[in-house]
Amino acid sequence: MAVFIGLLVYMQRKHVSFSKRVFTGLGLGIVYGLILQFIYGATSDVVVTSSDWFNIVGNGYVKFLQMLVVPLVFISIVSAFTRLKMTKNIGKISVLIIGILLGTTAISSAIGIGTTALFNLDANQIDGSSAEQSRGLELEDKLTGVKDLTLPQQIVELLPANPFLDFTGARPTSTIAVVIFAAFIGIAFLGVKRKQPEQAEMFEKIIESIRTIVMRIVTLVIRLTPFGVLAIMTRTAATSDLKSIANLGVFVIASYVALIVMFLVHLILLSVFGLNPITYVKKIIPVLLFAFTSRSSAGTLPINIDTQTKKLGVPDAIANFAGSFGLSIGQNGCAGIYPTMLAVMIAPTVGINPFSPSFIATLIVVVAISSFGVAGVGGGATFAALIVLSTMNLPVALAGLLISVEPLIDMGRTALNVSGSMTAGVVTSKATKEIDTAIYNNRSIELEH
Repeated sequence: MAVFIGLLVYMQRKHVSFSKRVFTGLGLGIVYGLILQFIYGATSDVVVTSSDWFNIVGNGYVKFLQMLVVPLVFISIVSAFTRLKMTKNIGKISVLIIGILLGTTAISSAIGIGTTALFNLDANQIDGSSAEQSRGLELEDKLTGVKDLTLPQQIVELLPANPFLDFTGARPTSTIAVVIFAAFIGIAFLGVKRKQPEQAEMFEKIIESIRTIVMRIVTLVIRLTPFGVLAIMTRTAATSDLKSIANLGVFVIASYVALIVMFLVHLILLSVFGLNPITYVKKIIPVLLFAFTSRSSAGTLPINIDTQTKKLGVPDAIANFAGSFGLSIGQNGCAGIYPTMLAVMIAPTVGINPFSPSFIATLIVVVAISSFGVAGVGGGATFAALIVLSTMNLPVALAGLLISVEPLIDMGRTALNVSGSMTAGVVTSKATKEIDTAIYNNRSIELEH
């Protein structure tokens, strides 16, 4: 591992492009991880202990990114107001972003239904070991805490009761709460600027200084991406249960087919708004690769926002709104495709025809609405599945049968979630005519040189 890290350092000093270094880290990680598993076995002491050391680089990098999430979101939103950007369109922008996130989640649900039918998936076909059955019982226990929250209660959970608590990231909805708090500060700043311009000017200089420092920290952390991808991918390849993946291979393949189709929908949406989808793909590949390897939408947020602003021409505030809302609202993979496929697979076990028009219509509506409310309880795809299955009166324990392939599928789901939030940012900035098309169309721009 030290040799591979040294190679990436050498490539950085030789000014090899950021994308090529990320791809190199990904490739080396996969090959090295599989070699370790082949020689020692996924559960051997050697692999377990080595992975623990690799986590210093992999998980350490993810923690650095998570460290940046709240400061970056807060300062970017406030600075958007101090720079007199976006203030007139803030309501329109928020509605557009949320509408795109929820709309694409409804589409992803329909795609999940079609894919499940195409591959003829059925929960009765899956045999669970004791681990999977135990996981099913855990899900039933978790359901008790999830189903007690109504949708209005889940929406109220988005609001910041104690902003200082939310700055610590203590709640699943802390990021959105910080966005709302920052917007209040920005609106207050505009009022002060009209009545007390001297105080407003001083505040503006302070915010701009803080923003400059925060963005510099973002640059420093993003430079570590190839190393983080290398370590995370090595650990994943070395410790994955290849036998279980093979046994549930059809479900894994069907899941990725659905994810790819939904990604193509993102590209079609960009094309409808007159943007080149190929340019978009080339510029976001490093972001999707990190989301794929880390399985963390929150950890990917700094790279997500940086890419939107520096490579796609999206204004700071729109990029932050899209990235932040995308963490908890309308996650196309975790809250759209995954719970839909589970619902369609589980329905026949209780005598329900999953392809009846009434079931399909109800399922799509429930998925779209719950993708908004899942932020109130946190927990990503698992909680989204619990909410959807319980709302549709379907047993949740069968979802535990897929625990062995959960990490592999979650990689693709996370990448799709991040693409969805970036698509919302780009389309919204295009619809409001605030996108910098010169930056978007410039294919030579790199995050760092």
